[in-house]
Amino acid sequence: MEFRSLGNTDIKVSLLCLGTMTFGEQNTEQQAHAQLDMAVDKGINFIDTAEMYPVPPKAETQGLTESYIGSWLKKRGGRDRLVLASKVAGRTDELDYFREGTVRLDRRNIEQAIDASLRRLQTDYLDLYQVHWPDRPTNFFGRLGYEHVETESVPIEETLTVLGDLVKAGKVRRIGISNETPWGVAAYLRAAERLDLPRIVSIQNPYNLLNRTFEVGLAEFAHREQVGLLAYSPLAFGMLSGKYLDGARPAGARLSLFERFTRYTNPEGEAATAAYVSLARRYGLDPAQMALAYINSRPFLTSNIIGATDLEQLDSNIASADLTLDKELLEDIELIHQRQPNPCP
Repeated sequence: MEFRSLGNTDIKVSLLCLGTMTFGEQNTEQQAHAQLDMAVDKGINFIDTAEMYPVPPKAETQGLTESYIGSWLKKRGGRDRLVLASKVAGRTDELDYFREGTVRLDRRNIEQAIDASLRRLQTDYLDLYQVHWPDRPTNFFGRLGYEHVETESVPIEETLTVLGDLVKAGKVRRIGISNETPWGVAAYLRAAERLDLPRIVSIQNPYNLLNRTFEVGLAEFAHREQVGLLAYSPLAFGMLSGKYLDGARPAGARLSLFERFTRYTNPEGEAATAAYVSLARRYGLDPAQMALAYINSRPFLTSNIIGATDLEQLDSNIASADLTLDKELLEDIELIHQRQPNPCP
């Protein structure tokens, strides 16, 4: 397993990170522990979670993901050999069961969130604490067209000050952001320099063959400013495995179970998926492994967040770390991208 630096720090994270948002919904505690065991045994040292997980979010399951990781940590030990990341929810009206129904990126919310996450995870610190999405209305979760909305939002300087206090208190080692824009990255970096606050070391945004919008604006920030990409949804909710082609909905699969996940199922996305799957098979490759290997090869990537619902799938995804795509295949991927660029932003 290859390891890369987390931003400009001395923390080394595995090229692949275990995403855990299925724990507590599609995976039981026992299954979650089995996934964690396999990931660590195969060289992964980086585990990502969030206070709102599992997904889809529900009041009755909220926090189960972190609790399952916590019970595993207590059972297995070795906390100091792992890089553990979680996230605080951004502004939303949907999580009305969170913190008296007012979820913001202010001091009250962030301090309550970190303390609850640490209790569930049964640890006294996080290696990386991330803002899950911005407090202000802007482009994220698939929205492209920017429309400026004047509304009261928690300033980034205020959020960063609270995060800095968590670092001083020893509850958090490093901080990162997620679902952010180029302006947001610049604002966090400016605030850190101006106010002598901790610098963000990572950005967790979607990145896959159907959605390469990160390359426009954000990739240069990631590369030049050492705010490395933690790529989520690298398989586009499993679409790029090919298992949903021609309208197929396998029993127990995410898109079969939950109607809300439509981000990668539009006609243009399905056509592009068919082209990528066909290309992989022409080269004798597993389509999912090819899609993951492409992400792994990007120079602005810090870690690729993989997820699975069973051990066979997880084992196959981890094997992508050993796959190198040759020049001709990469050129063929670009040809498909040029014909259908970013069909599912």
